[in-house]
Amino acid sequence: MQAIGKVGLFGAAGAAGQIIAAALSAAGRDYRVVGRSRAPLEAAFGHDPHAEIVTWNPDEPASISAAAAGLQTVIYLVGVPYDRFAEHPPLMEKTLAGVTAAGVERLILIGTVYPYGRARGNPISEDHPREPHTFKGKMRLEQEKLVLAAHGRASGSGRLSTLVLRLPDFYGPGIERSLINGVFEAAARGKRAQMIGPVDVPHEFIYLPDIGPVVETLTRTADAYGRWWHLAGTGTITQREVARQAYALAGREPKLMVAGKTMLRMLGLFNPLMRELVEMNYLMTEPVVLDDTALMKLIGPVRKTSYEDGIRRCFDAARKAASASAGTQRDSATTA
Repeated sequence: MQAIGKVGLFGAAGAAGQIIAAALSAAGRDYRVVGRSRAPLEAAFGHDPHAEIVTWNPDEPASISAAAAGLQTVIYLVGVPYDRFAEHPPLMEKTLAGVTAAGVERLILIGTVYPYGRARGNPISEDHPREPHTFKGKMRLEQEKLVLAAHGRASGSGRLSTLVLRLPDFYGPGIERSLINGVFEAAARGKRAQMIGPVDVPHEFIYLPDIGPVVETLTRTADAYGRWWHLAGTGTITQREVARQAYALAGREPKLMVAGKTMLRMLGLFNPLMRELVEMNYLMTEPVVLDDTALMKLIGPVRKTSYEDGIRRCFDAARKAASASAGTQRDSATTA
């Protein structure tokens, strides 16, 4: 039986990295977190005796190899700004060269639904064509192709095994980059939620803390490599229903301001991020819903948080943050 080696999280400081690290720590496994700056890594992982903190420069081959030295598995979570998606393929190419030079045995890319383009009927399984019609989808597809083409490449004294784990949109307590995080914050503060519409189309979200145990399992499941897999949420829900439940927990009626594609275009004249959201708005009108039957057959059933429980946890976290912020403001006013 092959020994379970050390895992490295490249691009670890984000929400997914912290969640996967928590699952590794809960399993009693040592892991390495890798990022450009030490301070956010110290803040997120400095308390965990299982964590080793390493900084890197992903533009320097020697730095990549040094960050990967001694690792059995690399989990790739490196993000780029939404208006710089062209950086994804060259960053992945450099990382693959560095990890193979370091003798890494396995690499997992946490992926998205972008490479599929428009769904030909939901839910979709892994054999759905990858035909992206957006620039971001094409860049993510090129990134994936590099990862999968590297499967079987010589790495140290062995061979590199690779896989892609594809996720839908995500949400979770305090996860600012979630499409719906602002709903929980607005409900907790009694303010109007700003949402990207349409909000009445069923959409799939995954409760991000649920992915940690799945990824930990995949790091030690040799049969999983050489392909891509889906990890789905618990069905679909509309954004309006998310808002209804969140505001109900606050004892309030929902207050929403919804920006559709036309408004995004207008806002994009002044805000680069809004401009970048326009081409991906098809996912709001023509959502992609994942079928993860294949993954469940491989690793068995996994725990998935219901929307009701997930929304409640997100609201509770937002309410706690709002109370802490209000307390800080009161203290500042008192000492002023």
